[in-house]
Amino acid sequence: MEYHWRVSGILLSECEEYHSFFQLLEVTRHTLLSDKMSKLPSDAGEDDMLLLLLSLFKAETEEELEKIKEMAVPVMGQAINAYYTITASSEFREKERLRAKTRHDEAQALYIARHEEKLRFARNMKADGEPIEKIVRYTGLTKESIEELEV
Repeated sequence: MEYHWRVSGILLSECEEYHSFFQLLEVTRHTLLSDKMSKLPSDAGEDDMLLLLLSLFKAETEEELEKIKEMAVPVMGQAINAYYTITASSEFREKERLRAKTRHDEAQALYIARHEEKLRFARNMKADGEPIEKIVRYTGLTKESIEELEV
């Protein structure tokens, strides 16, 4: 099955994968843009709607959202209320819980894979007759765990 992704009517890519990851690129300097918009001015006024909307993406705390809401710009209040409504739903909370669990599971799997790689490397070094101290230095494993390894 082939998927076509469109943003503002522009075809982004054709791919067979179900899941794709996109990241912003500054095309002049060919640098990846971070997921934080830290270069946005912090003094967005009521008259600059674009900066106000972008400030929503920059906001990291409830207080920052409330400051934007206090400006009494109707569309900003509506956007913030919509955000609160969406994030308060049980469906959203469940998706966030699953997303956090997935991140944890991936981190755990990576940790285990790295540890198993260290053990494999230590076994090979031990089989080659390398001194225990050298294996400890190269792998970061404890002397006791290396001594217990079967070759």
